[in-house]
Amino acid sequence: MGVAVTEADGRIVEANSVFAEFFALASCGAGARLENLVTEAERAGAIALIALAARGEVSHEPVEIHYAAGPKPGGRTAQLYASAFMPGPEGEPRAILYVVDTSKQKALETQFAQSQKTDQIGRLAGGVAHDFNNLLQAIMGNCDLLLMRHPVGDPSFAEINEVRQNSVRAAGLVRQLLAFSRQQTLQPKVLVLSETLTELSTLLRRLVGERIALRLEQAQDLWPVRADEGQISNAVMNLVVNSHDAMPEGGTVTIATSNTRLTAARPLGTGQMPPGDYVLITVTDTGIGIPKENLVKIFEPFFTTKPVGRGTGLGLSTVYGVVKQTGGFVTVDSDVGKGATFSIYLPRHAAAEGALEAKEEPERAGPRDITGQDTILLVEDEDAVRSFAARALKMRGYTVLEASGGEAALEIVRRHPEPIDLLVTDVVMPGIDGPTLVRAARRLRPEMRIIFMSGYAEDAFRRNEEKAEELHFLPKPFGLKQLVAKVREVLSDSPPAPLSASLTEPVT
Repeated sequence: MGVAVTEADGRIVEANSVFAEFFALASCGAGARLENLVTEAERAGAIALIALAARGEVSHEPVEIHYAAGPKPGGRTAQLYASAFMPGPEGEPRAILYVVDTSKQKALETQFAQSQKTDQIGRLAGGVAHDFNNLLQAIMGNCDLLLMRHPVGDPSFAEINEVRQNSVRAAGLVRQLLAFSRQQTLQPKVLVLSETLTELSTLLRRLVGERIALRLEQAQDLWPVRADEGQISNAVMNLVVNSHDAMPEGGTVTIATSNTRLTAARPLGTGQMPPGDYVLITVTDTGIGIPKENLVKIFEPFFTTKPVGRGTGLGLSTVYGVVKQTGGFVTVDSDVGKGATFSIYLPRHAAAEGALEAKEEPERAGPRDITGQDTILLVEDEDAVRSFAARALKMRGYTVLEASGGEAALEIVRRHPEPIDLLVTDVVMPGIDGPTLVRAARRLRPEMRIIFMSGYAEDAFRRNEEKAEELHFLPKPFGLKQLVAKVREVLSDSPPAPLSASLTEPVT
């Protein structure tokens, strides 16, 4: 505990080492004035507390203070207590101060509050995503069917296409919310980021335009990481878009990669990054920079400094969510007027250096033409979604068996006399849900292939699945072409593997 003796006006007579260290004072701090050590907003309260104690009056309520001259203003916090002390040599009143450093406590409180906010947004996003994506699915699906009858050149084409495009945009906002709350479905694989970023750079150069130079600085022998390639690419793209918006007069964006090894834990915002091997991606711009008061807010959803209509405030929060769900860390450093640097740390994949996760599969012949040859069981509790999907598949010649829930689907599986080649089922349904249905159905027909549809994150369903990436998912909302392509892909694939342990155990 920091302890100091002061005059009634706040001038320090002497202080112990803890007090002097907190305020970065030389020796015992004699002669310094407390009002110069705390922030301007807290000076009046601190001086009033000291004056009250010097008069012999007791106040049990501490004053919250921040060290004003620290490396990060407001970064060190404390509670200041004061009580009467023996008078000075000439009888002048004095007070004794007690300073309790609460910096770590405040950091933990901030971390906890952020965690609660993330959890609340996650619950909200999850609750909205399933129902909202089902609505968007019905809109997008019927637009696709209408566009087949009203092609380009038709008077109604522009209006129908506009409805569909806005549905796609709405679905993107839901995905961004799920990304921030770390509830989106990832399809991780082992990849070398230098290859991913080299391919992405062509698109990014078109994105930033002619006034902004894009530089790519790749390290040699970059370690492999296990991540969802599409999501990591989207995260980097969001950072580049953010840099583009920060350089209205032009400038330079630099994307760099390197291997980095931490031998000790590194403080990171309100938490710590554990020691280990990481692949570092940095995105640096020469833009206007980010004010310090905004640095603690930029990853919060819907926080934006852009004018109304220029951004949703979900870009950087999406980056945060993707990186955290991948097991990594993201930081930002910025000076106003000099630009900003975003750093993404992704854990090195545990396999041998340079090794890929799986051996390349032998080249197979192209997909056989299975259109019209197979029977599909379609299970969806939303009538509009089921109607669209059934019509789309029947138009391609498939035999489609429809069920509005898990119970009806199981009855069809038991009683249908012909083989059922594919089961397409929603994940979240009342009564028997998708995973439960699959376990029961594949016990009866183990040869049946499976596609899960969902407008919500499937991580809760498959977090114990060792080979989750081998399962087939079709995220809602999807278009007619996506549905047909996924069905063709799964039906053309090799027969399903035996059920894994997590699909044969009861759902908890």
